[in-house]
Amino acid sequence: MRKKIVAGNWKMNTSIQEGVELAKAVAAGAAGTPENVGLIVAAPFTHLASVAEVLKGSKVELSAQNCADHEKGAYTGEVSVGMLVSAGCSWTILGHSERRQYYGETDEKLVVKTRLALEAGLGVILCVGENLEQREEGKHFEVVTSQIENVLFNFTAEEMSKIVVAYEPVWAIGTGKTASAEQAEEIHACIRKVLAGKFGEEVAQDTTILYGGSCKPSNAKELFAQEDIDGGLIGGAALKADDFLAIACSY
Repeated sequence: MRKKIVAGNWKMNTSIQEGVELAKAVAAGAAGTPENVGLIVAAPFTHLASVAEVLKGSKVELSAQNCADHEKGAYTGEVSVGMLVSAGCSWTILGHSERRQYYGETDEKLVVKTRLALEAGLGVILCVGENLEQREEGKHFEVVTSQIENVLFNFTAEEMSKIVVAYEPVWAIGTGKTASAEQAEEIHACIRKVLAGKFGEEVAQDTTILYGGSCKPSNAKELFAQEDIDGGLIGGAALKADDFLAIACSY
């Protein structure tokens, strides 16, 4: 049975002190969430070590929001996978739509980052998704399939056990447009089918696929009821402990 996960991406929000308080509230409430639902928080780099201390002993795991595409060296401003592990991370998010859109992250670079993360023992939450223009042109299946093939087809079935896929309908984030549960489900089902074609049905059925398009307490239950949606990558709602925990309790 594939794992259900609710992951909170804090993005570039909160001071270290605010992040520690948020993490404390999430950790305190985590025991009241369903046993079979994993919780992850992705804090900014500056917060990681402090938040890791707060999460110790709770069911909440710590993730980074990105990592460097080099192991170490003269790469000013970058943060390596080794640094993330030493700060207490178990996961890293890779390929978030904002990284792709604003910082030119390519599928080729994501292959390198994913390999480094896995070799360091980190789990990877790999983000895929189409923008508004691609959705309106009816290319959404094509775009998401391409992203999956370009990155994940470089890894083995065994390595896939450490990778979670997060589908982000970029067109539904901050645009006023909303992806229906049915629209989300059809893409999730497509992703699982693509994975099955490469890795076999067992791996595809074991892969956790999260929904990352404005998931909040009011729509989480409907989204999570879909057969191929295994949880959420939560943005804005993750900045309020009560909302984040309510989403986790939507199963």
